[in-house]
Amino acid sequence: MKNPLKIKNRMKAHVAGMVSVILLMFVLIISCEKEENYPQYNPPADHTVSQDGVMHKSGLHDPLTNCVGCHGADLQGGNVGVSCFECHSQKW
Repeated sequence: MKNPLKIKNRMKAHVAGMVSVILLMFVLIISCEKEENYPQYNPPADHTVSQDGVMHKSGLHDPLTNCVGCHGADLQGGNVGVSCFECHSQKW
C-alpha cells in the first residue's frame, strides 16, 4: 500500500505547479493586451520607439523636454488630447 502522506505531498506539488502555470499564462495574456486596452490609440508616424508595446517619439525618457509640445506642459493632453498619465500613472 502506498504511503498516504507521500500521495498528499505529490498532489500539493501538482496543484502548486498548475497554479504557477495558470498565473504565468494570465500575466502573459494581460501583457499582450496593450492595444485592446487603448483601442483609440493611434500614434503619429514619428512615434517609432516601442515602450512596453506602446509607441513613443524619440526622447521619451525626458518627457518634460520632448513631449510637452503635443501633450502639454503638464503632460495631461495638450493639443492632441492624449494624457501621458493614461498609461504612465504618476511616473513623471
